[in-house]
Amino acid sequence: MNLDKLMNKHLTRYFDGSKTIPEETLQQLLRFLRSTPSSTNVQPNHFYVLATPEGKERLAANLGERFQDNSEKILNASHTVILSTRADLPDSHLDAVFAKERADGRFDPAKHELWEFMTRDFLNLRKYGYKDVNHWMEKQTYMALGMTMMAAAELGVEAMPLEGFDPTSVDKAFKIRETGHTTTVLLALGYPDPAKAYPSPISRFDADQLFTFI
Repeated sequence: MNLDKLMNKHLTRYFDGSKTIPEETLQQLLRFLRSTPSSTNVQPNHFYVLATPEGKERLAANLGERFQDNSEKILNASHTVILSTRADLPDSHLDAVFAKERADGRFDPAKHELWEFMTRDFLNLRKYGYKDVNHWMEKQTYMALGMTMMAAAELGVEAMPLEGFDPTSVDKAFKIRETGHTTTVLLALGYPDPAKAYPSPISRFDADQLFTFI
């Protein structure tokens, strides 16, 4: 990965609608997204991959009135991913996580019971102590987002996160809340339109304003 190149470029804001991500590259990126970690392996996400004109048009039409400027970005992207997060954390979801871990042999069998006890205890702390379980689960979603953006760069694909949308409208358009999830963030993927690239340098605070060494 060329970190110097990444550190000196703007995120793509406009895609070339004539270019499509090859299927092999897309599947590799989705395998990576599936593999991204989450705290306690809670896996609170479901991902909607919009690969057809119809899917992208439905999203573009349901961003909400104040966010219509983002429609062009979605329509010209090769693919857009809706990253949704669980609205709550029922025992049935944890049971499914634990069952999959046992089936996959994640731990030595003797350690499964301890792991499950510790996980439930930590999640109860988030629910009843910190009272931030929804926000905490969204943090896991953003971790998956950031890692997938880096993976896309490694594969030569441009990735643009989008928070400019009405989650209620998107949820309704794709019947997401019926699944127990809600839309958290969007990720548009594709290839940049060179005619609309930003030629200006990036602007960031100097290192002495950002880092404290102790």
